Amino acid sequence: MVRYTKSNPPSAATQSEALAIARATQKPGQSKEQTKLIAQGIQKGIEQYKKQQKAKARERDKLAKRNAARSEPTAASAVPAPLQAPPAVHSRLPWLLLALSWGLFAAFIALQ
Repeated sequence: MVRYTKSNPPSAATQSEALAIARATQKPGQSKEQTKLIAQGIQKGIEQYKKQQKAKARERDKLAKRNAARSEPTAASAVPAPLQAPPAVHSRLPWLLLALSWGLFAAFIALQ
């Protein structure tokens, strides 16, 4: 079975943009027909770029919807866990106080 794709006529903005780019890069002695052909090539490139960007945007939207769908059920069915103490914060202060006390104890013994 043959699949037919309908080709949308290019927008006027795309045509004018392609023609402006073609004229900006026009070389001396280049005919109008050559400039038009270059503009058509640029126009096709712009259309292809827009199609790629639309496809990427659709993929991003699909991924965002999937991630949102995955996170919603887990958040809704999550049972609140019993309150737990926060993890202990490791600090150097106890070790410094221990070393200081041992040092003072050693100095006290040495002086007597």
